[in-house]
Amino acid sequence: MFCRTVARINVQSTAAPFQEAAIFIEIENILTAQELSRLDQIAASAKFVDGRASNPHNQTKYNLQIDTTTDLYKESSTILGQALLRNEEVRNFAFIHRFAPPLMSRYQPNMKYGKHPDNAFLPMQPTPMRSDISCTIFIADPASYDGGELTIHLGSKPITIKGKRGAAVLYPSTTIHEVQPVTRGERLVAITFMESQICDEKKRDLLYTLNEVAALEGLKMDWDNRVRLEHVRHSLHRMWST
Repeated sequence: MFCRTVARINVQSTAAPFQEAAIFIEIENILTAQELSRLDQIAASAKFVDGRASNPHNQTKYNLQIDTTTDLYKESSTILGQALLRNEEVRNFAFIHRFAPPLMSRYQPNMKYGKHPDNAFLPMQPTPMRSDISCTIFIADPASYDGGELTIHLGSKPITIKGKRGAAVLYPSTTIHEVQPVTRGERLVAITFMESQICDEKKRDLLYTLNEVAALEGLKMDWDNRVRLEHVRHSLHRMWST
């Protein structure tokens, strides 16, 4: 069953009128209160290192990230990964094949991450992982810091997101995006990247829409029409899967 507690935004660039729409989804309450409390504790005691450790060639990246050689990193990554996998809306939207271990990142005053696209492939085992969907999980209360908005650029149409504590936003890894400078307080988030069963973001959105219609309206349909809809859904899923 598809839940409806999401903000789903279809945006088309005014600079390129025939460009395919890019799809974003915001989902609240990915993390429980207990998980948020534990992540706060981890962030308070864990070692954070220069964020360029994971992207040394990007001169616009100025943040901190949890030291990935520590047990606290492993614990935080497990908490965040389990939260994503148990969320039905994340699974329904992303068609997750696999995902990178989530990584906690910290932005203090004057820190930012300039405009950039995400890498097409990440060096994971046993084979490199294609990044189809990028995900930011918001840990800090947005009222506790100023600035730090995630800004995703589509031609002349920037989308600015500052999520609630415990929420997540999923967006295509193909987009150019940035994190605005923090001017007060501390922005604490986690990031991960997902390889989807459906590589093409437009096909992924069409299949998500068909599945949503089937979940919300399928029981009201004439049985033969429902069977035909199921046939289309499952056939497209097989056809478009990589």
